[in-house]
Amino acid sequence: MIRTGFRLILEAEQDIVVVGESADGAQGVDDTRALQPDIVLMDIRMPRLDGVEATRLIAASGSASRIIILTTFDLDAHVVDALRAGASGFLVKDGPAESLVDAIRTVAAGEAVLSPRITQRLLDRFSRLAPAEPVRVPPSLDALTARQLDVLRALARGLSNAEIARELHVGETTVKTHIGHIFEKYGLRDRVQAVILAYDTGLVSPTADR
Repeated sequence: MIRTGFRLILEAEQDIVVVGESADGAQGVDDTRALQPDIVLMDIRMPRLDGVEATRLIAASGSASRIIILTTFDLDAHVVDALRAGASGFLVKDGPAESLVDAIRTVAAGEAVLSPRITQRLLDRFSRLAPAEPVRVPPSLDALTARQLDVLRALARGLSNAEIARELHVGETTVKTHIGHIFEKYGLRDRVQAVILAYDTGLVSPTADR
């Protein structure tokens, strides 16, 4: 019923095409491999294979599909695992229909569903509880310049590009350039992964800047 509801919402949008549905996580991995959709809506709790492991398998396969996690609770502890596994953000199932459509367009444009502030609150609450996964990027931040480290710290604190620019006394275009270089050096896809990098490498801690 939930999948049918999502399909009806999305098929009403002229710029969105639903290419498939999967009944469980294992089928979702197979269908993603076969269909190569731009966006995957992944339930975090499914039979046979949960959303975290399915996300990990899709990300590890090198697929270009970007994953949005669906959860019942806005601070589900497993969401952190899913973000570490390669998801580009998460949505609460009982949110408004327009938030689903907006999220798909946002992620398709290369951004993350989570705002930086929500990302920070989520990681602050669960980073000490969630089991550590092997970091998919080098554990050292030696590749970053001092200014790029400043930008990464600011990202992890939940600042927007405009706020980072004001704090560092640089232009917003300069901030975007630094963020792009951070993404490129560590193979990151969005701000969510950048924040996780900052936590995983110890650049910031859950209690920092509070």
